[in-house]
Amino acid sequence: MTQPTAAEAAPDPGPRTRGGQVAVPCWFLRGGTSRGPFFRAADLPADRAARDAVLLAAMGSPDPRQIDGLGGANPLTSKAGVVGPGSRPDVDLDFWFAQLQPGSDLVDTTANCGNMLAAVVPFAVESGLLVPDGDTTTARVLTRNTELVAEISIRTPPAEAPGDDVPSGRYVEYAGDTAIDGVPGTAAAVTIGFLDTAGSVCSGLLPTGNVRDRVEAPGVGPLDVTCIDNGQPLVIVDAADLGRTGHESAEALNADTELKEHLEALRLVCGELMGLGDVTAKNYPKMTLVSPAARGGTINTRSFIPHVCHGSIGVLAAVTAATACVLDGSVAAELADVPSGTDVSVSVEHPAGEFTVRLGLSADAPRRVTTSALVRTARLIMAGEVLVPRRAYRHQRL
Repeated sequence: MTQPTAAEAAPDPGPRTRGGQVAVPCWFLRGGTSRGPFFRAADLPADRAARDAVLLAAMGSPDPRQIDGLGGANPLTSKAGVVGPGSRPDVDLDFWFAQLQPGSDLVDTTANCGNMLAAVVPFAVESGLLVPDGDTTTARVLTRNTELVAEISIRTPPAEAPGDDVPSGRYVEYAGDTAIDGVPGTAAAVTIGFLDTAGSVCSGLLPTGNVRDRVEAPGVGPLDVTCIDNGQPLVIVDAADLGRTGHESAEALNADTELKEHLEALRLVCGELMGLGDVTAKNYPKMTLVSPAARGGTINTRSFIPHVCHGSIGVLAAVTAATACVLDGSVAAELADVPSGTDVSVSVEHPAGEFTVRLGLSADAPRRVTTSALVRTARLIMAGEVLVPRRAYRHQRL
């Protein structure tokens, strides 16, 4: 892998207009079980408020249907990525993840998304931020939301007949035989190794200082929870403590008004305990119901993001839930069937199937997680320009 020259990496000077709208270069990708538009940082306004205005206009928020933009009317398809050259000598790329909500004008860049992370290196090659020089391209990506660093590898074989679309002579291979639950068919593997995920948003892996806390909230409790952050702040609750099996469908849980009210009450209390302050308007912590696995896995989950039950589970939520399974005394460990050893595979069951996370553990007791790795897939869906109203594009670009 090589870095492009300044001339090769430079975007077109100044915004182009079409029909009175501003045309912003955009690549639309699926990463894992999420999808959304990706942008080069240099193609967006430098001012954060101005950048957010462009993202909102591109997605069609706020509107429950996102009918006037690229959003899919669901938190899983209301996401965007912004990527630029690495800001530190030890990283190749900087990645800002933006979570938008269909009915809200808020753009949240405080948490990570491991699914969208899977599309970062493919995007970087497609957009000219990286030039592949081998059959495998590996890049270190700094997620600017939380300063987490991930090492990501993709396949970049030589093109049989290089053309303008693959000027380096190599292309991103999307076809393959890797299947992930929640995505139809198979695709090429994207390997992600996380280098340091503990305390991504909170003060540490166990932000309350305890592996288990007894909490109560208006109308619910007292009950035990595990507050944990190994890439994504989660509050882990035994589904049985809320009168549920934990094996209900996502649709049934989304229709369960009483449950969602109880989860939100608990989320507000636990947010304070985790040092996150008032989380009313924040997308974290994610509430995660756990129960014994039913299909040969390690643990079963139902994850809320934060008010809608996920159709599967987020990458970093899976890493964090898997981590909880190996912490003696946690709510998850009590229900999990975890193999022994220092290199274990934790199968996290979810509504669409399962998600395997490989954890490296210390040999001493109590066990500590030292590494985590997983496999996702990604695909480029569209490349071109997204048109946004002129009023949404203002201020100077980077």
